[in-house]
Amino acid sequence: MTDVDASRLLDIRNLTVELALPEGEMRAVNDVSFFIDAGETVALVGESGCGKSMTALAILGLVPSPPCQAVGGSIRFEGRDLLTLSEEDVRRIRGREIAMVFQDPMSALNPVLSIGVQLAEGMQVHLGLTRKQALGRAAELLHLVGIADPERRLKQYPHHFSGGMRQRVMIALALSCNPKLIVADEPTTALDVTIQAEILDLLNDLTARLGVALILITHDLGIVARYADRVNVMYAGRIVETGGTNAIYGDPRHPYTRGLLGSVPRMDRDRSEPLVAIDGQPPDLTEAAPGCAYGPRCQWAIEDCNRSVPPLRRVAAGRQSACFRAEDL
Repeated sequence: MTDVDASRLLDIRNLTVELALPEGEMRAVNDVSFFIDAGETVALVGESGCGKSMTALAILGLVPSPPCQAVGGSIRFEGRDLLTLSEEDVRRIRGREIAMVFQDPMSALNPVLSIGVQLAEGMQVHLGLTRKQALGRAAELLHLVGIADPERRLKQYPHHFSGGMRQRVMIALALSCNPKLIVADEPTTALDVTIQAEILDLLNDLTARLGVALILITHDLGIVARYADRVNVMYAGRIVETGGTNAIYGDPRHPYTRGLLGSVPRMDRDRSEPLVAIDGQPPDLTEAAPGCAYGPRCQWAIEDCNRSVPPLRRVAAGRQSACFRAEDL
């Protein structure tokens, strides 16, 4: 990566997050670097346990400590390194300038507080609105995200809402203080396909209309293809490929990316062509081993893959891959 660019909205460099577990230390996020500019939608994609959500929590200062700790790197938001700020300063940014849509709205929303109270609280704290002003704005936000009869709904509780409606409330909550960046962590988990599309279209439309940047965390490559401008593919705590969405989908330059794309059904693929499974299992991150973490599962592995970790390097304009054989794929 080049030197820090102060014009970036968010610029993460060499972020490392460790977990202290009974069986040993584990690097859940290992030397991760990526950026997002104002108004962009950037995806973090990879299988469960690859470090996507931990990266998101580190951005907002929500990494549970103990057992977790950010031990290296920087997270610069508009030039400020969030890892060096006090908890009070981070709290001012969290919710106000950077907001998050969590994957499980039922656990993210407080079951004993009304929707109106939960929506109004952040606006009272961060924007200095009175309770009446905040509730009025809350009703506007519910209408904005497609919830009918918002004045009545403000008085209800999370259990009165369906899963899709609760996720709409979470989007309203994220937008309530006019943030510059929203982090959406698997925002359609446990929703049926039709509701998933509605929620993602809503999130995409609102962020584009309001000029809000979006980090979309998902394992669903179909979602990435439709909504993201750029993609960061993660494996075993590291980013292994990054670039424009169309470029990566049309010409993947890392074996793991090729495996992910080959395992997903596509309408433009011959129906007789079988899906390709990725052999093996993800590595145990508590057992640090030399070489490429994907090497034991990779059909293109060479001897160098067993000796050292391939660096993330430029393979084309706007493209980077952490593979010794990126040019051969």
